[in-house]
Amino acid sequence: MSKVPAASQAVPANETDAPDKPGDSYVQSFARGLAVIRAFNAERPEQTLTDVASATGLTRAGARRILLTLQTLGYVEAEGRLFRLTPKILDLGFAYLTSMPFWNLAEPFMEELSAEVHESCSAAVLDRTEIVYVLRVPTHKIMTINLSIGSRLPAYCTSMGRVLLSALDPRRSTRRSTRRPSSRTRSRTITDKDELKKVIAQVRSQGWSIVDQELEGGLISLSAPIRNRRGQIIAAMNISGNAQRNSAKQMVKAFLEPLQKAAQSVSDMVALRG
Repeated sequence: MSKVPAASQAVPANETDAPDKPGDSYVQSFARGLAVIRAFNAERPEQTLTDVASATGLTRAGARRILLTLQTLGYVEAEGRLFRLTPKILDLGFAYLTSMPFWNLAEPFMEELSAEVHESCSAAVLDRTEIVYVLRVPTHKIMTINLSIGSRLPAYCTSMGRVLLSALDPRRSTRRSTRRPSSRTRSRTITDKDELKKVIAQVRSQGWSIVDQELEGGLISLSAPIRNRRGQIIAAMNISGNAQRNSAKQMVKAFLEPLQKAAQSVSDMVALRG
C-alpha cells in the first residue's frame, strides 16, 4: 500500500479555504509559511526563491525569510539557488494520521476487500470542497493522475466526496459541492446545483454512492461510509473499477455488498476504540 504523502497545489498567501478569517486571532505570517510549504508539489519539487514568491504571491524578501526559517527548522534544504522540502515535512502529516483511530484499523479490511474484488480500494476524508486520500490499496492503474496518500480531488464529482457531503446539513453540502469549479469537469459531470442536491440527497437516503465516469473517462467508483460510535460519518471507503470490465450496474451488483461489509467492519472497530 502506498503511504507517501502527495503535496497539494500551491495556494497564494492571501487565499484561505476557511470561509471567514478570525480577525485578530489570524496569524498572517503563519499562514504565509504554510503557503510556502504548499508551493512545493510533485510538479515543482525544487524551486528558486523567485518561483516560490511567484507561486505564493509573496515578495521575494518575504519568501526568503520564510524559506530560511524553514531551512533552520529542518523542513527545507537548499542546493545552490534551488530549495526543496526535506523528509522532516512528513512529520506534519503523520501527526494527523496517528491522531485518528481508524487508519490502521481500516488497512487490513481494505486489503482483503481489494483482493476479493480485484479492484483498487481507497479511503478518504472531507476537507472543505475536496476529499483527501488517507489510505489506498491500488491494483490496476485506471486513472491518468497518480493517486497516493494526501492526494486531493473535488468532492462533488467523486463517489467518496458525495458520501462525505451527504453527512452535512443540505445547505452546507451544497456550498461545499459548488463553491469552486473543477478543471476536471467532463461532459458527464453533474455540475448543476439543483441536480447535485438531488444526487446527494439520494446518497444520504440509500447510504452509498456510485459515480460513473464523471471524474475521468472509463473510471467508475463505488463508495460507502465509515462511521464512529455515534453513527457519524468520519470517512468514506471506495472501490474503483474500469468501465470496460464492469458497468456501473454490474459494480453495484457485485461489489456493493462486500464494500458495505468492509466499511461496517471498520466502523465496528472504530466504535470499540471509543
